[in-house]
Amino acid sequence: MSAAEGLRSRGGYKRLNRAYISLGSNIEPERHLPIAVALLAEYGNVPCISTVWESTPVGFTHQPNYLNAALILETMLSAHDLCHNAINQIERVLGRTREAGNKDAPRQIDIDIMLFNHDILQLATRRIPDPELLSRPFVAIPLAEIDASYIHPETGQSLRDIAEALSTSDSDMKKRPDVKLSTVTHNNRKGSI
Repeated sequence: MSAAEGLRSRGGYKRLNRAYISLGSNIEPERHLPIAVALLAEYGNVPCISTVWESTPVGFTHQPNYLNAALILETMLSAHDLCHNAINQIERVLGRTREAGNKDAPRQIDIDIMLFNHDILQLATRRIPDPELLSRPFVAIPLAEIDASYIHPETGQSLRDIAEALSTSDSDMKKRPDVKLSTVTHNNRKGSI
């Protein structure tokens, strides 16, 4: 096993996982998205991050537009630990509250694992690959930016093909070059052993 495939841990090798993560915010997004990236980097390396995109809200439309992005997180955490521990903790730290009966309510931050390695997983109510990847341009387009050739483990399509199949108009989604997110790589993190 090469260094890229695993890290030495307690006398054996542990697999380095690649999580493809979608981020969204419409409450102070210029502040919350960079903080979310920095907090995710405490659990691994963030070698690649997309452009920030502005998109119109889905479902409950009487709210501000969202800013969305995607990143790759290389981590020692399992999908379960990343989802139920790290991501939930980051969302709590950033003030995310869930409004009963309105899954499309405004939010400080929304962090979702869209893909994890090439695995097909069910984590409680969360499915990976996330089905929204196939129907939501604000998810598919940023993911295609960071790894266009990644092949969806269920459909066999590349992220490029998925993104191109989802039509958007300029009024639905636009790049926000004024909002910059940075990659983060370092060795002092919570997810390392």
